Amino acid sequence: MNDNESYKDELSKNIDKWIFFIQYYRFYPDLFYDLISPKKSRMRLDMDQRVFLRALSRYISVYACFPRAYGKTLLEVMGIFHSCIFYPGLQVALSAQTKNNAASILHEKYDEILKWFPLMKNEIVEKENHFGQTDAVIVFKNGSKCNVLANQQTSKGQRRHHLMIEESALLNNALFKDVLEPIPVPRITVGQLAQKNKWENNNQIHFLTTTGFVGSDEYIRCCDTLDSMINNEGKCCLGASWRLPCYFNRGDTKAQILAKKNDPTSSYISFLRNYEEEWAGNIDGALININSLLDCRTYSMAELVPKKDYEYYLGVDVARSNNNARNRTTLVIIQIERNNNNSIREASVVNIIIPQNGENFNTQALLIKRMHNIYNFKAVVYDDNGLGKGLRDALMQEQHNGSEHYLAWDTINTEDEPDGKLDKEAPILFALVASGIQTDILVSFIDMIESGILKLLVPERMLNIPKNVKKQNDILNIRAAHINTDILIDEVSNLKRVDKPNGKMAIEQVSLKTDKDIFSALSYILYYLNKYENKKIEKKSDLDTLLSYTIF
Repeated sequence: MNDNESYKDELSKNIDKWIFFIQYYRFYPDLFYDLISPKKSRMRLDMDQRVFLRALSRYISVYACFPRAYGKTLLEVMGIFHSCIFYPGLQVALSAQTKNNAASILHEKYDEILKWFPLMKNEIVEKENHFGQTDAVIVFKNGSKCNVLANQQTSKGQRRHHLMIEESALLNNALFKDVLEPIPVPRITVGQLAQKNKWENNNQIHFLTTTGFVGSDEYIRCCDTLDSMINNEGKCCLGASWRLPCYFNRGDTKAQILAKKNDPTSSYISFLRNYEEEWAGNIDGALININSLLDCRTYSMAELVPKKDYEYYLGVDVARSNNNARNRTTLVIIQIERNNNNSIREASVVNIIIPQNGENFNTQALLIKRMHNIYNFKAVVYDDNGLGKGLRDALMQEQHNGSEHYLAWDTINTEDEPDGKLDKEAPILFALVASGIQTDILVSFIDMIESGILKLLVPERMLNIPKNVKKQNDILNIRAAHINTDILIDEVSNLKRVDKPNGKMAIEQVSLKTDKDIFSALSYILYYLNKYENKKIEKKSDLDTLLSYTIF
């Protein structure tokens, strides 16, 4: 009897044991990892992680909301590896907002898993693996494969058996229905009797994220998953705050997390979403539909220098925070692209700058004039109420700072006289008095969003800074602009619309722990653009042009 016949005979004798082994470890992925874990390994699975892994293997769909540093991404990729090993020929995709992000995640967790579980190398064809900046492929010896996709239109038409969606809170339902939901198809079993296995979790899609905003598409999906779980329809909804990993001594300590919570410079709503795992915002009376606001986040990277043939405008909110530790002026820079008739096609927020705390008006004015030297603003809009007058006075004076010398600016809509030599090329200061036109400001803000004109920077976690940006200071400034846009979303989600008896509109902050400085600066400049710069120029018809040159 040759070796092959001996192997087949041994397999036939123990076929029942092999079937039990496969069935058992398909159902208990955590115990499979225990089985292959080295005796001296420092990697251990806590009870909550075991429940998470078992849910990924047993349910057709899991919606998991866990905090930063929970370790959900490692567990997610461990779940992918487990499925690929126990289901021959399985095609799995890990998707994120960009393929760069997804590839980076898969590569990092691949290295981590092989570090903690060296025996896993026996299941992988390492020479066929590929890890690049925009792609990652892991090939298993049984024909299974794992690679990456983007949560974008570029993934349309792709087909896989299972799909893991990272940061699903950033999805919108239209994209999910059109692109991602059709991706999973049933796996066909291996062998001569290949067929669809009705006992398998075919078309499996898992959603893993930190929480987002109440009223968003993903909030509704999370609630629907919870309802399906209650009705025993094959789905599972999991979630926990920072207290769960902290209890098991994973990630940051309790003191470190509470320090983040009490940090006066941090966003209260951001902490709720990223650590408390609460869906932030409110449904009733929200200023704007949160889905419409999130859909505006399409601008890929902040601009530190202007583009040619575009107009730039600056909105300024002078510090008046309820929190003295966050008493900072805010600058919002908007890039304008026009239609052929001179109306505004797109108003893109390309940079948000928040100076250091406690700077005086002279220092803030110097920063604004430096920014003008870079962007050549067409107008600078500020609130002339209260503290705004102090900044205005500083801008309307000549200023010296070492080798820097800036001339005085002037206003377009006040009788105030500049103090010093006037800069003829300077942008015209527009003194906005918000107290009497609050309704118009809010209407312009809503209109710019609902019409699709406003474009915002993508979330910081989606940012892909090109390699030609090498200066560390530039990288930090770009990241800061995207982080400040995240804070802007938090601010807007915290605003409640108040309808006055006289038909006027106002806003209220749901939580006073979250400021509205960036929102205010943005709303001021959007009001100015909508009222004074969004003017159509009617072109003459060919007949009108002909008649104008005709002499009777």
